[in-house]
Amino acid sequence: MLLTLVPHPDTPCAPIREIAVEAARAGARLSLRYRIEGDLTQIVLAERGIRARADALWKHSCLEAFVSAGKGYGEINLSPSNRWASYDFDGYRSGMTQARGCDLLNLEDRRAANRYELTAKLVLTALPSDSDWQLGLAAVIELRDGRRCYWALRHAPGRPDFHHPDSFLLSLPPGEIS
Repeated sequence: MLLTLVPHPDTPCAPIREIAVEAARAGARLSLRYRIEGDLTQIVLAERGIRARADALWKHSCLEAFVSAGKGYGEINLSPSNRWASYDFDGYRSGMTQARGCDLLNLEDRRAANRYELTAKLVLTALPSDSDWQLGLAAVIELRDGRRCYWALRHAPGRPDFHHPDSFLLSLPPGEIS
C-alpha cells in the first residue's frame, strides 16, 4: 500500500514535491519503503556509512515509523547515513527505553538527482505478531539553509508531534509481505 505524507502547515518544504511510503508486514516482520521526490540538492542527506545504532537521528533528515499494538508504542528512526535507532515508550512521550524487540534486517537506499529511496526490513518481536498494528509514518527533512520540515500521514493540531496518538493512522493486519 502506497501512502503519501503531508508537510506540517508550519514547516512548508518547497524543494520536496512528494514523500510516499509503502508499508507491509508478515507476522512480526515489517517492510518500509520511503520515496522522496523533488529538488534533492536543497536537502541534506547524510553520506552512507557503516550500519550502526545511533541516537538523535531526528536532528537531521530521518525517516520514521511509530508502531503500536495496544499499550505503549515503538519508534523507529532510519537515516540515509545507514544509522538507525528504535525506542519503546510506555505511554505518550513517557517511559522511553532502547527497544529490545526490534531488529533491523536490511537497510538500503538509492539516490538519484530528483529521487531518494530508503528501504528497511525489520523484525518487531516485542509486538504481538497475530494482531493488527497501528502505524504512524513520518519524515524529518533537513534543508540546506538549516531549517527542518516535518511530514506525516496526519498531523495533530499544534506543533509537529509524531508521537501524538492521532498520528497512528495506518492499521496493518498480520498479512504477507510481497
